[in-house]
Amino acid sequence: MPVPDQSRPRLWVLILIGVIGGVFSGAFGGGGGIVIVPLLVTFAGFDQRRAAATSLLAILPSTLSGAITYLPHGEVDLVAAGIVSVGAVGGSFLGALLLRRLPLPALRWAFIVLLVLVAVRMALLEPERGEPLALSPWLVAAYLGVGLAMGITSGMFGVGGAVIGVPALVALLGVSDLVAKGTTLVVMVVTSATGSLANRRSGLVDVRSAVVVGLVAAGAAVGGAYLGLAMPPRVSGILFAVLLGLVAVQLTVRAIRRGRG
Repeated sequence: MPVPDQSRPRLWVLILIGVIGGVFSGAFGGGGGIVIVPLLVTFAGFDQRRAAATSLLAILPSTLSGAITYLPHGEVDLVAAGIVSVGAVGGSFLGALLLRRLPLPALRWAFIVLLVLVAVRMALLEPERGEPLALSPWLVAAYLGVGLAMGITSGMFGVGGAVIGVPALVALLGVSDLVAKGTTLVVMVVTSATGSLANRRSGLVDVRSAVVVGLVAAGAAVGGAYLGLAMPPRVSGILFAVLLGLVAVQLTVRAIRRGRG
């Protein structure tokens, strides 16, 4: 079976990837990057490093579209988003640096471990929807820490940091799951932009693929956001966990096959 041309992936493949990524981005507060990266690897012929860098740029329009959809419903904490973004900016540049320097097998297995850990946490968690948290020095420090972790994850794996942001805000800080999704989408606009700037300078980004996937995903993210607003919190958590588990299994199979090759 011939290897797909990495420089010119088929247009219909990119459009399909954009639709899937956009729906997940809106529904799960940024799950689009989680599926875009493995889809680029599997169907567009990208390696892990190039897929991560391209995905990070591609999710920028969909995260902006999703955030705009959550905002009128009051499901975005703009103060928290601003604080988290401060930590995320520094983390995204650090993650982009690690993306360029770490070997591909290490990146691949680190991504798989991250998916499994987050899937288990989301499957066991039953989020609640309540009032916004009262700001305190401890909470500011916690938001900065979440932002730093989101930025590093975003730069390294091209997933925008949602796999860290949503579970951390919900599980560790007790934020409503809808507010966590909306706030994370706002932060991801920042992490995607800053991380993509660093990746673009290094020549890792396939701009054509990122633009096609990103524009399609932006439209699909609106429908995904309304789906996320309608889903009960428990169902949302379980579906997110199942998604991450399936992606982790698929990537594990590919990693094992590459190791034997």
